[in-house]
Amino acid sequence: MINLGLETCIARLGSGVMRWSLVLFFIGFGLYTFTPDEAAGVAPLMAHSPVLFWVSPLLGQRGGSSLVGAIEIALGTLIAVRHVRPLWSAYGSLAASAVLLVILSFLATTPGPDPASHDAGFLVKDLTLFGAALWTSAEAFAAARRRTAASVALRRELNAIARERKHRNSDQPVGAEHG
Repeated sequence: MINLGLETCIARLGSGVMRWSLVLFFIGFGLYTFTPDEAAGVAPLMAHSPVLFWVSPLLGQRGGSSLVGAIEIALGTLIAVRHVRPLWSAYGSLAASAVLLVILSFLATTPGPDPASHDAGFLVKDLTLFGAALWTSAEAFAAARRRTAASVALRRELNAIARERKHRNSDQPVGAEHG
């Protein structure tokens, strides 16, 4: 067994690595989707997806890939703001998990995928990212709840202090506070 302090340190480190890996993944791959090579690479996957089949016909191959990239960059940014806006980060991570489910569905919807191919292996790693996105979402929702509870408690305490001061001041005769 290890001591509680070390355990806490490892948990914080793991949490940070997981969150920032998701941020880098989403922003990095989001930027990559703006390249012609990536647009051509994802076009067949999107064309056979029951969720994304309409994107390329509507926006074109590059436009569809750019839309996906913009969404990925936005989600990576939302995940990154955890310490400033935990609720935004929670929803960003939850949306990222939905995106990852769509990506994982490519394994079943793309005709003739070879399970041993580079593309299949590339997609399977998204299962781990899916788990990380769910975990970071739950962690950020918990942080948002704690922040809200602390804010409510502080507001109650400040209101109680204000009521007490008002009560004390109302018990004194007018002008008594000037001595």
